[in-house]
Amino acid sequence: MVLGHDRLQKRLRARKEAQLYRSLGSTVQGIDFASNDYLGLAANEVFQERVFDTISKQKSALLGSSGSRLLTGNSKYIENLEYKISQLHQVDSALLMGSGYLANLCLFSCVPQRGDVVIIDEHIHRSVHDGCQLSHARKWKFKHNDLNDLERLLSQADVNCYVAVESVYSMDGSFAPLVELVALCQKYQAYLIVDEAHAFGIFGWGLVSFYHLQQQVFATVVTYGKAMGCHGAAILGSQLLRQTIINFGSPFIYSTSASLAQWIAIEHGYDFLAEQRELPNLLDQNIRFFRQLLLLESDALVSPIQAFYYPGNANVRDKASQLVEQGMSVYPILSPTVTVGQERLRICIHTFNTQCQMSELVSLLNKE
Repeated sequence: MVLGHDRLQKRLRARKEAQLYRSLGSTVQGIDFASNDYLGLAANEVFQERVFDTISKQKSALLGSSGSRLLTGNSKYIENLEYKISQLHQVDSALLMGSGYLANLCLFSCVPQRGDVVIIDEHIHRSVHDGCQLSHARKWKFKHNDLNDLERLLSQADVNCYVAVESVYSMDGSFAPLVELVALCQKYQAYLIVDEAHAFGIFGWGLVSFYHLQQQVFATVVTYGKAMGCHGAAILGSQLLRQTIINFGSPFIYSTSASLAQWIAIEHGYDFLAEQRELPNLLDQNIRFFRQLLLLESDALVSPIQAFYYPGNANVRDKASQLVEQGMSVYPILSPTVTVGQERLRICIHTFNTQCQMSELVSLLNKE
């Protein structure tokens, strides 16, 4: 037991010495340029009241579901919501999960098999890496958004092959070339999997839907803890995919189902987003204003995630501290989370950020 404690203490001591020690943070302090609440739904009082009114009529919704969905945690409500989600996204099926991390862990651990190859963009979410490790499939990386490098790897894969990307990348806000990726996967008979965590709600129901690619994408993961301001996720795809996960997906099989309150919030979230069509437009205007202040050009689509590079962990940490002292809530992204030399501030723009706040932030970013 003592030896075990010594080993843990050694690991933590090494992390502190490398200035990479993590501790739990608090709620947003200052002007929010850090959270994923892009459309402001997490603090939207009208949305909150709708969810509260429904839950208050069935207080048991606040408590546990009592078991996994294969035992006592399933309900007609969940299945009806999944059907509603599948119809909105125009796919054959949807399977709700407790979180986006759990969805990726489940999908990549049970669908690719030993001997298969999963080719991932080098900037993809950590949850995909962890799922691949559980699957025993081979994992290859291609250079970020580099179609030539991806094709090089596809041409070398003579087995069942999956390609995994994010539609909008979480660390720099770049967009995946989805149309070209679909064409490339079709050419090599590979299965494309798209994580829509940072696109859902901002670009309609996500960029797969935006580009009408539902029938060409093998699986899509949408998460509800960002633009929707809720919690949870759904895996979208075929009925065959759904049944495979239900039968072989350990994170699904052995997890207690979320409380009814979570599913109620998600259903109201879909309805609210469908009504509040002006919110993505307002966000788009804010992003373009922010980029204009920085003298940056804007493409047809712009991301709420804006990256500012300060190479070196000490440099980016110092810049973040300066901004926090001035009342800005920002978060530094350190290596090894990103490649050494690519340390950055990840600035998130929201519907509720004012032009005055964004102007002040830009002034501070430009200050030496």
